[in-house]
Amino acid sequence: MKRRAFLQSSTALTAAALASAADTTTPTQVRRMRVALVPGSIGVTAASQRELIGLARRHGFEAVEPRATELAAAGPGEIAAIRSGLADAKLIWAATSLSVDFRKDDATFRSGLAELPRLAAGLRRAGADRIGTWIPPSHDTLTYRPNLVLHASRLREVAVILGDHGIRLGLEYVGTQLNLVAKRYPFVHTMAEARDLIAEIGRPNVGLVLDTWHWWTAGDTVEEIRALQASDIVSVDLNDAPRDIPKPQQKDGERELPLATGVIDTRAFMRALQATGFDGPVRCEPFNKPLNALDNDPACAAVSKAMHAAMALIG
Repeated sequence: MKRRAFLQSSTALTAAALASAADTTTPTQVRRMRVALVPGSIGVTAASQRELIGLARRHGFEAVEPRATELAAAGPGEIAAIRSGLADAKLIWAATSLSVDFRKDDATFRSGLAELPRLAAGLRRAGADRIGTWIPPSHDTLTYRPNLVLHASRLREVAVILGDHGIRLGLEYVGTQLNLVAKRYPFVHTMAEARDLIAEIGRPNVGLVLDTWHWWTAGDTVEEIRALQASDIVSVDLNDAPRDIPKPQQKDGERELPLATGVIDTRAFMRALQATGFDGPVRCEPFNKPLNALDNDPACAAVSKAMHAAMALIG
């Protein structure tokens, strides 16, 4: 019954979003951003890059996550076949996740950093050029300034390697208030602070990962999005929040599909994003149990429908 209710609600939210989009005097604008399939964020599994491209094509996605480990191990013939399949499906590459764990001890960081050039080279051979990661909003032992210096130093090393391969690095701040107080010392948790960290890193290939969830929980504004240039944004996440839960009590791992509840003002977010000229990938990351319980095809269908409904709000 939960699965059935979930699918029914995804159909209803699409109709509501389209009706809302029609109720506007704003002229229709050309959309350049792309609806992206990133399987891990919606509970979808795929055996190979080609299978993932097939899922994206079948369900109307416009971008798909590159699998860095698979691409790094692929020979020239396989890379050519993957790129051909991507082009035939009229897809572009979305962002993939950073493999380097910069949040732990130095040995862990150095180990991941040593592997990064090989993975980055594989991504570039396939034509992929975006990687994203998230910044923890609190720390047990480091106060703000030492933590900022550590993050900037480590992420600068990451950015240099990625820049050598023509890859951009996106940083996602975490605005969820329960996460902010989970450890002793608060850290970066707003757009302004994330931009300060990016300035501290000082590399031209570093930008933001914008998420409606964190934008809303952090108390960020439409004006702050409109102040960005398209080049400031590497990728975007769309989510909604559960109803009837005060913002300070919202849990990071319990979200909804875009437009499912209307708690987050997706229309305002999307129109501000459109105004920046952003032309990159936009994924869904709801951490939603009913969605994750679905098989691949119905999960992809539900996400694609919700994402396209959100895109329709642009005008």
